[in-house]
Amino acid sequence: MSAKEYAYIRVSTTDQNEDRQLDAMAALKIPKSRIFVDRQSGKDFNRPRYKALVRKLKQGDVLYIQSIDRLGRNYVEIQEQWRLLTKDRGVNIAVLDMPLLDTRIGRDLMGTFLADIVLQVLSFVAQNERETTRKRQMEGIESAKSRGVRFGRPAKKTPVAFEKLVREWRQGNLALKDVLKKTGMKESSFYRRLKNLRTDKDE
Repeated sequence: MSAKEYAYIRVSTTDQNEDRQLDAMAALKIPKSRIFVDRQSGKDFNRPRYKALVRKLKQGDVLYIQSIDRLGRNYVEIQEQWRLLTKDRGVNIAVLDMPLLDTRIGRDLMGTFLADIVLQVLSFVAQNERETTRKRQMEGIESAKSRGVRFGRPAKKTPVAFEKLVREWRQGNLALKDVLKKTGMKESSFYRRLKNLRTDKDE
């Protein structure tokens, strides 16, 4: 059975590089049926398409990826996946943006040695960039909070005449379901606003 060529593409929900990666794989004439794409946020690394790809890969097959960080989130994960594919499965990997990382060439001792060094350095760089980006994001959020910037959904305004409706409800003149209907609130929101109302009055 002849070796087959596959491609793996991973993008986060904010990554705009999917088209670039697809174009690169199309230029290699890899069939669409053998291009596996995962899309998920940075914090979620559950990769169903990658797992499906690994199940299909056979010894001698070639896997193309755009860059080394497509294989994992950090140094350890990248190293583990590289070892799983190349050593355990006997798959060749070609990293498009780093020609030195192509297991089809330089199979002598020196070539393997250089590839291992490049892999370790790039794995470290990928993790370091990720951690630096996360740190800068957190610093930016903290800085914005210190300036009074609010994150998350904006709080809904308390409905007009809320206190009046609460008084009628407490006096038994209005059922809770009617209060919720008039305010457009859910029951949990109603009690939360009621608690805030009491707090504001106590201050």
